[in-house]
Amino acid sequence: MTSTARSSQLTATGAARAGGLGVLAGRTVSRVGYGAMQLRRLDREAAIALLRRAVELGIDHVDTAHFYGNGFVNEVIAAALRPEDDVLVVSKVGAEPAPGGPIPLRLAQRPEQLRAGVEDNLKSLGLERLPLVNLRRADHGPGLRPEGDQIVDLDDQLAVMADLRDEGKIGAIGLSSVPLDGLRRALPMGIACVQNAYSLVARDDEDMLRLCLAEDIAWVPYFPLGGAYAGLPKVTDEPAVATAAQALGVAPAQIGLAWLLQHTSNTLLIPGTADPEHLWANTDAGAISIDEATLAALDAVPTRSGDIELG
Repeated sequence: MTSTARSSQLTATGAARAGGLGVLAGRTVSRVGYGAMQLRRLDREAAIALLRRAVELGIDHVDTAHFYGNGFVNEVIAAALRPEDDVLVVSKVGAEPAPGGPIPLRLAQRPEQLRAGVEDNLKSLGLERLPLVNLRRADHGPGLRPEGDQIVDLDDQLAVMADLRDEGKIGAIGLSSVPLDGLRRALPMGIACVQNAYSLVARDDEDMLRLCLAEDIAWVPYFPLGGAYAGLPKVTDEPAVATAAQALGVAPAQIGLAWLLQHTSNTLLIPGTADPEHLWANTDAGAISIDEATLAALDAVPTRSGDIELG
């Protein structure tokens, strides 16, 4: 192995990249990243400590949004991460904070709202340019659905995202909660990643995943263990998952994450947690190798994602 190859196995801080090497927005990153939404559950000191621990564990990409904690999560990231850490911070737009509401966000899909969302992310992260911004749509998967002036054509949204890229405010464009036809429409724009709900028990987007693989687009599933909405099954409840975990001496949740990494080479993970022990377990899942027989048993688990209740 050459010195260049060896160095690519390590983050800028010298830690082995969690889960091995992945590519996101043209950069080499750890295949196991960190979804920062749960940081809003912590106080500032604990949140900073958790992020520093993530860096120590070999994580060098973090997924966030200004609407996570109404700027709190982004501000913590800005305080915790140092330039020498060289962590890729991925943000998103398409929603905005809704403090006191039944859920803590509401859609913000209009082009001017997307632009405002980019500006909010720039300010709260303390950046002049966002390396990658995901456009969070609301027409696919679990979650909110647009109504009234929040029903916006994808082409209009992509146009403003392209303008922001041309202006140098964002580096690359990703999509979230988008159907297959939406991704196909967006391909000429140069899409860096897709974030959709996807797990061992919720594989309705398999065709989209395969298109991403063919087009060298990173697949970054959210709800990677299911169970986040009523009607969405949990990966850890599957007998095949429990059997695999027992055989390999690991936790069922780790099997669910390891399966995703072995399923396709373009998959990156951003599991979120506010617990340092869970953070270590999520990171360690990137080192689990599932044998072919066990993998076949897991692949045979049927998808059961059709009865999700929208929240």
